[in-house]
Amino acid sequence: MDATRRTFLTGLAAPLILNATNKSGSHKPILGEGDHKYEVTHDWGVLPPSIRYGNTHGVCEDSHGHIYIHHTVHATSESSDSMVVFDHKGKFVKSWGKEFKGGAHGLHILKENGHEFLYLCDTQRGVVVKATTNGEEVFSMGYPKEAEPYGRPGPDGKPIKYSPTNVAVAPNGDFYVGDGYGSSYINQYNHKGEYIRTFGGLGKEAGQLNCPHGLMVDLRGDPILIVADRSNRRLQRFTLEGKHVDFVSGVNLPCYFNTFRNGDIVMPDLAARVSLLDRNNKVIVHLGEDASNTWLKLRTQPRDKFIAGKFVCPHSACFDHEGNIFVVEWVEVGRVSKLRKVS
Repeated sequence: MDATRRTFLTGLAAPLILNATNKSGSHKPILGEGDHKYEVTHDWGVLPPSIRYGNTHGVCEDSHGHIYIHHTVHATSESSDSMVVFDHKGKFVKSWGKEFKGGAHGLHILKENGHEFLYLCDTQRGVVVKATTNGEEVFSMGYPKEAEPYGRPGPDGKPIKYSPTNVAVAPNGDFYVGDGYGSSYINQYNHKGEYIRTFGGLGKEAGQLNCPHGLMVDLRGDPILIVADRSNRRLQRFTLEGKHVDFVSGVNLPCYFNTFRNGDIVMPDLAARVSLLDRNNKVIVHLGEDASNTWLKLRTQPRDKFIAGKFVCPHSACFDHEGNIFVVEWVEVGRVSKLRKVS
């Protein structure tokens, strides 16, 4: 699924409005049940007029409560910055990342030796970049020719496709790159970016993958790698050495993971819902699910076609430090939603 572009319904220079009510002017929708209820604000954050979202693909929060949005940039955007940063109230702070225009995708934040770094995937250029939170590059990695499957030609005599979608980092600094839009392998490197191993590859059997779109090192017990095996419509768990452990069912088109301190996982599902999983990876609740099965068509529609309280194509999500959830969606007009925890 390649990044595409979009237009604003509200006019070329109009910013998105923070905390707007829905079209009818009524109260914001409440999603969930029991101890997992959330008030939804769609189109959260005030964009400057010079920036227009492309597909909103990645979201994370830093230790200062700033929210980072990685998007592909609309063709008519005055600014080509693909990274937009807001404070916790939705006020614009800064932007950067012109080099990721068109390919902005995976986004992971990690504190290392007292400093925070971002790991970014560019599906268009086929690179993984480690950068500071101000956008200064630490290192960049391109085609993994040192990895055995990529070092030999494919059936057509050309190198096999490589298009990295997301990154996960282990406690020892090893990081794992999911080649979700390429050849469905996972490539493992040490903290210096030195190659260790490759595992996965296209297929349906245990240990094989079909679009490892998102991945996370799960630290709720012994460290284990959990992978959103999206086109196989399942989660798959691996040891940190790349050995298959088991499958997790109850998902549809899983995209990504983020864990809150209580052990809950938020998992955006491309087919119009956001799921919460417990410590045993059992579904607690599906949030904002649109069961009409029109999401693939709806994602190309203008903003006024979206239904308040319903998701279209959730692509990434994260908890903030208070347990609220931010969701970004793979839609032509870009959309950032804040789910404020109310119980």
